[in-house]
Amino acid sequence: MQNTSNPVAAATGNVTNQAVQFQNNGAPSRQYFAGSNSCNGPTMTLSPFMMGNQVQPVDPAGLVKTSNWGAQVNFMVPLDGDMIELCKKIAARHEQKMRLNYELIRAGKCAELMQKGFTFRPGSRVEHMCNDIVPIVSITNAGSNN
Repeated sequence: MQNTSNPVAAATGNVTNQAVQFQNNGAPSRQYFAGSNSCNGPTMTLSPFMMGNQVQPVDPAGLVKTSNWGAQVNFMVPLDGDMIELCKKIAARHEQKMRLNYELIRAGKCAELMQKGFTFRPGSRVEHMCNDIVPIVSITNAGSNN
Protein backbone atom coordinates (compact mmCIF):
# COMPACT_ATOMS: atom_id res chain seq x y z
CA MET A 1 0.00 0.00 0.00
CA GLN A 2 1.41 3.44 -0.99
CA ASN A 3 1.34 6.48 1.25
CA THR A 4 -0.01 9.40 -0.87
CA SER A 5 -0.64 11.85 1.98
CA ASN A 6 2.90 13.32 1.85
CA PRO A 7 3.80 14.06 -1.78
CA VAL A 8 7.41 15.02 -2.44
CA ALA A 9 8.19 17.65 -5.09
CA ALA A 10 11.62 18.34 -6.51
CA ALA A 11 12.60 21.87 -7.52
CA THR A 12 15.77 23.19 -9.06
CA GLY A 13 16.99 26.68 -9.80
CA ASN A 14 19.90 29.06 -9.54
CA VAL A 15 20.27 32.62 -8.39
CA THR A 16 22.79 35.21 -9.54
CA ASN A 17 23.41 38.22 -7.32
CA GLN A 18 25.34 41.17 -8.63
CA ALA A 19 26.13 44.35 -6.80
CA VAL A 20 28.20 47.48 -7.38
CA GLN A 21 29.55 49.00 -4.21
CA PHE A 22 30.89 52.53 -4.06
CA GLN A 23 33.14 53.51 -1.23
CA ASN A 24 33.53 57.22 -0.97
CA ASN A 25 37.00 57.37 0.53
CA GLY A 26 37.55 60.85 -0.93
CA ALA A 27 36.51 62.82 2.11
CA PRO A 28 36.30 66.57 1.55
CA SER A 29 39.57 68.09 0.45
CA ARG A 30 41.54 69.23 3.47
CA GLN A 31 44.40 71.73 3.40
CA TYR A 32 46.64 71.76 6.47
CA PHE A 33 48.29 75.07 7.33
CA ALA A 34 49.89 74.61 10.73
CA GLY A 35 49.40 72.39 13.69
CA SER A 36 45.72 71.68 13.92
CA ASN A 37 44.63 74.38 11.44
CA SER A 38 43.04 72.69 8.45
CA CYS A 39 40.26 73.78 6.11
CA ASN A 40 37.85 71.65 4.09
CA GLY A 41 37.10 72.49 0.51
CA PRO A 42 34.51 71.24 -1.95
CA THR A 43 35.45 68.15 -3.94
CA MET A 44 34.13 66.08 -6.80
CA THR A 45 34.79 62.38 -7.19
CA LEU A 46 34.18 60.32 -10.31
CA SER A 47 33.91 56.54 -9.95
CA PRO A 48 33.61 54.68 -13.26
CA PHE A 49 32.71 51.00 -13.13
CA MET A 50 32.19 48.07 -15.46
CA MET A 51 30.45 44.87 -14.55
CA GLY A 52 31.77 41.74 -16.15
CA ASN A 53 28.63 40.01 -17.40
CA GLN A 54 28.36 39.72 -21.15
CA VAL A 55 25.75 38.17 -23.43
CA GLN A 56 27.35 35.66 -25.77
CA PRO A 57 25.98 34.90 -29.27
CA VAL A 58 23.73 31.86 -28.93
CA ASP A 59 21.39 31.81 -31.91
CA PRO A 60 21.68 32.17 -35.67
CA ALA A 61 20.42 35.78 -35.48
CA GLY A 62 23.56 36.51 -33.40
CA LEU A 63 23.19 38.44 -30.16
CA VAL A 64 25.70 41.24 -29.69
CA LYS A 65 28.14 41.10 -26.81
CA THR A 66 27.12 43.66 -24.23
CA SER A 67 28.56 44.84 -20.93
CA ASN A 68 27.03 46.76 -18.07
CA TRP A 69 28.94 49.90 -17.29
CA GLY A 70 28.39 53.29 -15.77
CA ALA A 71 29.82 55.97 -13.54
CA GLN A 72 28.96 57.70 -10.32
CA VAL A 73 29.67 61.36 -9.71
CA ASN A 74 29.66 62.78 -6.19
CA PHE A 75 29.84 66.41 -5.19
CA MET A 76 30.79 67.19 -1.61
CA VAL A 77 30.50 70.75 -0.41
CA PRO A 78 31.03 71.90 3.18
CA LEU A 79 27.80 73.38 4.49
CA ASP A 80 29.31 75.78 7.02
CA GLY A 81 30.84 78.50 4.83
CA ASP A 82 31.57 80.75 7.84
CA MET A 83 33.80 78.07 9.33
CA ILE A 84 35.75 77.82 6.07
CA GLU A 85 36.26 81.60 5.93
CA LEU A 86 37.40 81.67 9.57
CA CYS A 87 39.83 78.85 8.84
CA LYS A 88 41.24 80.80 5.87
CA LYS A 89 41.70 83.90 8.06
CA ILE A 90 43.55 81.85 10.68
CA ALA A 91 45.75 80.40 7.92
CA ALA A 92 46.50 83.92 6.59
CA ARG A 93 47.49 85.12 10.09
CA HIS A 94 49.71 82.10 10.53
CA GLU A 95 51.39 82.86 7.20
CA GLN A 96 52.00 86.47 8.32
CA LYS A 97 53.50 85.20 11.57
CA MET A 98 55.83 82.86 9.66
CA ARG A 99 56.94 85.72 7.37
CA LEU A 100 57.63 87.99 10.35
CA ASN A 101 59.54 85.22 12.09
CA TYR A 102 61.64 84.64 8.96
CA GLU A 103 62.48 88.36 8.58
CA LEU A 104 63.38 88.79 12.26
CA ILE A 105 65.66 85.77 12.23
CA ARG A 106 67.23 86.92 8.94
CA ALA A 107 67.87 90.41 10.36
CA GLY A 108 69.30 89.00 13.59
CA LYS A 109 71.69 86.65 11.81
CA CYS A 110 72.81 89.39 9.39
CA ALA A 111 73.46 91.76 12.32
CA GLU A 112 75.48 89.04 14.08
CA LEU A 113 77.63 88.62 10.98
CA MET A 114 78.16 92.39 10.72
CA GLN A 115 79.05 92.71 14.43
CA LYS A 116 81.69 90.04 13.94
CA GLY A 117 83.02 91.93 10.93
CA PHE A 118 81.67 89.63 8.25
CA THR A 119 79.19 89.89 5.40
CA PHE A 120 78.36 87.98 2.25
CA ARG A 121 80.76 88.42 -0.65
CA PRO A 122 79.49 90.99 -3.20
CA GLY A 123 78.16 89.19 -6.26
CA SER A 124 77.54 85.90 -4.41
CA ARG A 125 74.20 84.14 -4.78
CA VAL A 126 73.15 85.18 -1.22
CA GLU A 127 74.59 88.71 -1.06
CA HIS A 128 71.10 90.22 -1.30
CA MET A 129 69.99 88.56 1.93
CA CYS A 130 71.65 91.16 4.14
CA ASN A 131 71.66 94.19 1.81
CA ASP A 132 68.75 95.86 3.62
CA ILE A 133 70.11 95.38 7.16
CA VAL A 134 71.79 98.59 8.33
CA PRO A 135 72.66 100.06 11.74
CA ILE A 136 70.13 102.55 13.12
CA VAL A 137 72.94 105.11 13.49
CA SER A 138 73.46 105.20 9.71
CA ILE A 139 69.76 106.00 9.19
CA THR A 140 69.64 108.79 11.83
CA ASN A 141 72.90 110.35 10.60
CA ALA A 142 71.66 110.32 7.01
CA GLY A 143 68.51 112.16 8.11
CA SER A 144 70.43 114.84 10.03
CA ASN A 145 72.64 115.71 7.06
CA ASN A 146 69.71 117.23 5.18
